[in-house]
Parts: sequence; structure tokens; C-alpha cells
Amino acid sequence: MKALSPHQTDKHASWAFAESRPSEDEVLLRARERSGDLGIVPVTEGAAALLTVLAATRSPSNVVEIGTGAGVSGIALMRGLSREAMLTTIDPDAEALRAAREGFAEGGFPANRTRMITGRARTVVPRLNSKAYDLVFLDADKASLVFHVEQAARLLRPGGLLIVNDALDEDRVPKPAVREASTVATREAGKLLRDDEMWHSALVPTGSGILLAVRR
Repeated sequence: MKALSPHQTDKHASWAFAESRPSEDEVLLRARERSGDLGIVPVTEGAAALLTVLAATRSPSNVVEIGTGAGVSGIALMRGLSREAMLTTIDPDAEALRAAREGFAEGGFPANRTRMITGRARTVVPRLNSKAYDLVFLDADKASLVFHVEQAARLLRPGGLLIVNDALDEDRVPKPAVREASTVATREAGKLLRDDEMWHSALVPTGSGILLAVRR
């Protein structure tokens, strides 16, 4: 392991500043309130801002979100997409999907631009068409993370972007002594994306870690 330079050892203030930089409007704030009401942890403010930028930069036309929550990440993605783009979002929690649908409506996104699927991603995702998507966002059960990364390789067109939220598993991944199931699964997914020649990948310390990977 490489030693950290003096400039790398105290990054919390910079991270906190970056997280506080976005200024969210009432649509996202209400979506966050719904998340709290449902006991769902949404993406952070910094992560939401990054999702919007990435969606806007790549101009994807078909996007898959695995783990809808109450709609915070979906709203962030939709804001970066073109008016012709379609978001397919999957979650097993019907109540969460209803909350997300309310948030999408408040955000001014037509219902025909979102395909909302209630079901377990392990069952739904394999039914989606191969090489039909430009962007896949993962924010779901860590136990299935490696499976979803493998499915993303099938779903994405060459040049497509995979985004994995909470890629540091609440800051546990860098700590070798932590062997919780979610941490081990997150490490395995990160190693897969790093070592597989199919992917170009980078880990960004926004939020609780955003892992970005482009399919070659």
C-alpha cells in the first residue's frame, strides 16, 4: 500500500466543503423528506449533483437505475438527461416507488419518460435487453452487487457508463479489518471493475464513494 503524503492525510474538511456546495431546490428537498419518512438513505447532495453532471455529459438515451428509493437519485439523473431519454428504475418497495413517482411529477418529468418496475432486481434485471442501455446506476442490496456489476456489463453498450453508489460502504472498505458481508461484497465488486479489461474505472470519494466504470 502506498504511503499517504501530508496533503492526503486530512481530507475531511475538503470533502465536507464539496458535499455542502450543491444548493438543492424544493423538489429534491421534499424527495429527501420522503426518504426519511420511509427510512431510506438517499444519495448525498454531492452524489446527486455528480449524477446530474454525468447524465448531462454523456447524453444517454436509455438509463437503468437499480434501487429507486424515494426518487432522489432518479430526479438527479433525469435533470441531466435529454427530453427524449428514458429512465427504467427498479425497486422491490412499492411504497418507495409511489414516493419516487410523486417526486418525478413535482420535478416536471412526464410519466412516459419513466418505466417504474416493482420487483427484486435479481429477477427483473436479467429480463432487460442486452446492450440496450447507455448508463446503469446501482444503489441496491450490497449482497447482490457483484451480480449487478456482471449484469451491467451485459446491459451496457460499448462506451456505456456504470455508476455505483456507496462504493466505500460507509467508509468501511478502506479498513482491512472490517469483514462485514456488505463490505466484502463491495470490495469484490470494486476489484472486478479494476481488474477486468472490459472496464476503465475510477473511484471518486464523493458521498460515501462513487465508483465509475466505462464499458470498453
